[in-house]
Amino acid sequence: MAVKKTDEKAVKSEAAKTAASKPAVKEEAKAPAKKAPAKKAPAKKPAAKKTAAKTAEKCEVKVQCLGKEYDVAAVTEACKADFKAKNKGAVKSISVYIKPEESAAYYVVNGDVSDKVEL
Repeated sequence: MAVKKTDEKAVKSEAAKTAASKPAVKEEAKAPAKKAPAKKAPAKKPAAKKTAAKTAEKCEVKVQCLGKEYDVAAVTEACKADFKAKNKGAVKSISVYIKPEESAAYYVVNGDVSDKVEL
């Protein structure tokens, strides 16, 4: 009889293992069905980009030297205006060099036109 009980326990434990593995298969089959709605989430991302654009920081750069103060944005705009007054064409790139000791700014537009602006 002791042998029969062991065999019965082994059969019951195997049946329990098989029963436990069957629901896992069913859960795995249900998992792909849940993945399909997840594809809808990327459609909402453009709204998040709009809020990120609204939170952009404003930055001001000023140079103080020899008892004078220069606003970099204002100097850059003055250089662009000087270029447009003297030349035809668009400003694609501009490099500005401020020389406080001369109270002047030198600029290079589009890599080939250079001039000086008094500050």
